[in-house]
Amino acid sequence: SIVRACISREFTMFARGRASAVTDWLRALGRDLHERAGGPGIGAIGMCLTGGFALAMAVDPIMLAPVLSQPSLPVPVTPWHARDLGIPDEALRTVKQRCEDEDLCVLGLRFRGDALSPGARFERLADELGDHFVGIQIDPRHANPANRPLPPHSVVTNDLIDEPGEPTHEARERVLQLFRDRLQPEPA
Repeated sequence: SIVRACISREFTMFARGRASAVTDWLRALGRDLHERAGGPGIGAIGMCLTGGFALAMAVDPIMLAPVLSQPSLPVPVTPWHARDLGIPDEALRTVKQRCEDEDLCVLGLRFRGDALSPGARFERLADELGDHFVGIQIDPRHANPANRPLPPHSVVTNDLIDEPGEPTHEARERVLQLFRDRLQPEPA
């Protein structure tokens, strides 16, 4: 199924400055779920191919907790692709404005040296969003060794070491804390 996803027109693999068409559907789904469930807003964790989708969804005011875990699109085939955030400039301006006006926090997770999720993309996020981007970059030595010989990539799933004090565990806890801080209704 991953091969089908990679060649699907729904994923913009190499195009720069564009969001995948599926993000429009995801924003609509988020609005529908929020309308049904209520609460202050929604959160999302985009991982790997969908890593940047949470950023694209953050143009919608109900997205209160976007998490980009090892964002891999567009595929970093050139230095320009490596810095690309996978959203149009207008959408990025909207997200930046939300950061300033609403104190939106964008959380990013990756392993240092992950060729699929380049450090240049996190540098660009920091340049664009300033203190509103919290980039957690984990030394690959702290990944779950069960997945070797593959380089570590999946911070909160396959390469997670679920033990207190482990960097991947602490990264997941940061995600959960962001969700608690932003998504739990205020006490009455």
